Amino acid sequence: MTPERNERLSSVLNKRQPDLTVVLENVFDPHNISAVMRTADAVGIQDIFILNNKIPPHRKWGAKSSSSAAKWLTVHQYTDADECFAELRKRYKKIYTTHLSSDAVGLHELNLTEPVALVFGNEHSGVSEEIIAMADGNFIIPQVGIIKSLNISVACAVTLYEAYRQKNNAGHYDAIKLEGERLEGLRTEWGFMEEE
Repeated sequence: MTPERNERLSSVLNKRQPDLTVVLENVFDPHNISAVMRTADAVGIQDIFILNNKIPPHRKWGAKSSSSAAKWLTVHQYTDADECFAELRKRYKKIYTTHLSSDAVGLHELNLTEPVALVFGNEHSGVSEEIIAMADGNFIIPQVGIIKSLNISVACAVTLYEAYRQKNNAGHYDAIKLEGERLEGLRTEWGFMEEE
């Protein structure tokens, strides 16, 4: 590996945020998943969780919309909600769903500097009641238009950039958060991959 490539990979790994993740619940369209992955990579997320307990597991993502972001992420696929949430609870302090409900808070009211998992539901029915019941709270993205929903990949991008803003203001991107074997394992794995 050239020194330049090593420096580039290190600069990206040094800004990864293992305390922030996205969970996609039964999202049908692989292009939506890929678009979410691209945004996740852009804001320094390393781990992404895909829960398909109502639809078949995906075999591949829509590569055209992702610029192959999936290969730079660690994708955890689950077909059981309890197993998925057990793993999320080990890693994150809070789990929030995006869901229009009477107890939902505005996105900008969330503290996204703590370890948090953000759950987005499928294109038609959103986050399921089962998952809402397992989460710590619901949030909505403020909107003033007639249509009160955004495409899932857009909603995820808006949310992740609010997380980026909060974490950046709090200095989270100034400190290396991936450590030890995880950091070195990713550095080695990435070293063998083609760059975009």
